[in-house]
Amino acid sequence: MSNEWDYVKQYAVLAGYRLLVLADRVGCEDELLKTLHDRLLAGLDGAIHSTRHILDLQRELVAGDDQEGTISCQLQGEEEIFACRTIVLLDELEIDYFTYEYRVNGGEWHNALSADCDGIEVCYPRTVEAELGPLAAVIRDIARETGVAISAARVVYD
Repeated sequence: MSNEWDYVKQYAVLAGYRLLVLADRVGCEDELLKTLHDRLLAGLDGAIHSTRHILDLQRELVAGDDQEGTISCQLQGEEEIFACRTIVLLDELEIDYFTYEYRVNGGEWHNALSADCDGIEVCYPRTVEAELGPLAAVIRDIARETGVAISAARVVYD
């Protein structure tokens, strides 16, 4: 996304979905759904902030002289970060396949290797999609229209 109008549209779509999620949260009675709405709102706020920052950098680049290339370099970095953005609603599982370790939600690393008289076993936890009720359709629409990935998975230990 390099065109300024792409980010203006992105900003408008994200802001619209933020209002939709905020209005949907008002009717929530379940605490888990309230928490998921709050986390989604926080993620959308971050994405909106990023698009505003990108638009500011684009305006600076057009308005000023960038002989050293610092603004264009910063703009490129912000665009790359935005393209990789993921909103995590429940659990985040990171697996390092080279060291056979994993961690959940940025916590401590745990070893997935175990050994006994039967041999060596590697056992990683896995993620399963959580039941989101009516919020699932909104999340799918946000991801489809904005390209922002949204993860709503729980870590399960087998």
